[in-house]
Amino acid sequence: MFGVALNEVSGDQRRSAKAINFGLIYGMSAFGLARQLDVERKVAQAYIDKYFERYPGVLTYMDNIRKQAHDDGFVETLYGRRLYLPEINARNKQLQQAAERTAINAPMQGTAADIIKRAMIEVEAWLLREHADDARMTMQVHDELILEVKESALDAVRDGLVQRMSAAASWMCHCW
Repeated sequence: MFGVALNEVSGDQRRSAKAINFGLIYGMSAFGLARQLDVERKVAQAYIDKYFERYPGVLTYMDNIRKQAHDDGFVETLYGRRLYLPEINARNKQLQQAAERTAINAPMQGTAADIIKRAMIEVEAWLLREHADDARMTMQVHDELILEVKESALDAVRDGLVQRMSAAASWMCHCW
């Protein structure tokens, strides 16, 4: 985004790039992005234009998912879970635009949720089977699982957890 080598990216540039990336996926306007980055609206618009020029597939995805949502009235996660959008064809443009933003974001967020849920089920079953006295899952935060693990089992549990978390998406393809 800023024309610098990866190893020269500053913390502020990383935060700004993250805001641009996620903001656009959530349907943020140049006005909203300008406010978030504390820059002028035309600077924010230039970031948006540059982003879509560099990543045209993102814009294509957004346009396609918006059209699909208008046509079907719902969007789906990669694994077929549907989110119905009753306001997608509303006459009120604000309601319609909010539904469009949801349509763009829901397949990605929903797919991530599908994957972490499946990972949690697999990890819990594995822990009960092989590490019932050594480890237990205590919490899930976004795409992370938090475990309590006895120090003596740390390496084995870490290795098994990495393996299972890395394979979670492929399990989904076979299980649904």
